[in-house]
Amino acid sequence: MNKKKLSIELSKIKPLTSFNVDLEQYPTDCNLVSDILWNAFQNSDILDKVVADFGCGNGVFGIGALLLGAKSVYFLDKDKKALDVCKENLENLNFNNFKLINSDVIDFNKKVDTVLMNPPFGVQNRKADKVFLETAMKYSKVIYSIHKIESKNFIEQLAKEHGFNIDRIIEEEFKIGKIYSFHTKNKYAFKVGIWVLRAK
Repeated sequence: MNKKKLSIELSKIKPLTSFNVDLEQYPTDCNLVSDILWNAFQNSDILDKVVADFGCGNGVFGIGALLLGAKSVYFLDKDKKALDVCKENLENLNFNNFKLINSDVIDFNKKVDTVLMNPPFGVQNRKADKVFLETAMKYSKVIYSIHKIESKNFIEQLAKEHGFNIDRIIEEEFKIGKIYSFHTKNKYAFKVGIWVLRAK
């Protein structure tokens, strides 16, 4: 499996067709996901590792981890409809080393090696991403997480409080279509950072 093949396989995954604004659900571009996954794979954070996909949506991060040889994956989402799409995507693949969890992230309590996530940005509910980060820091040693680039100071402080180092921040452009009623443009693009956090 190379990066190009990974991106092609991820593009075949069924997307979510409805989105819950209260949960700040946004689809993550397959090319961005494959970039993050390949980076994690190259850093030995996927192969033979126990991985969690927080706020998994259609399961694109976790499925990518399975394709890259993860030992097992927890797919977690509090939205049952999103988890049903994730389940359907997994049924179309030949994996049995995963578990689906329909729960709030704060209730997750499994030790894992790596967490992959695109959490809420905290636009609708201020600091909604904080509970995702804190749970990830409690149960994993490595985190790959997407946040608005303006979150630098907040994440730096949180990492310091929980004994994590910021390995790196990869700046990318995040693109979404017109998926909510309050959107006035057909396409939006804004700067995000992919934070790579490691326990000290």
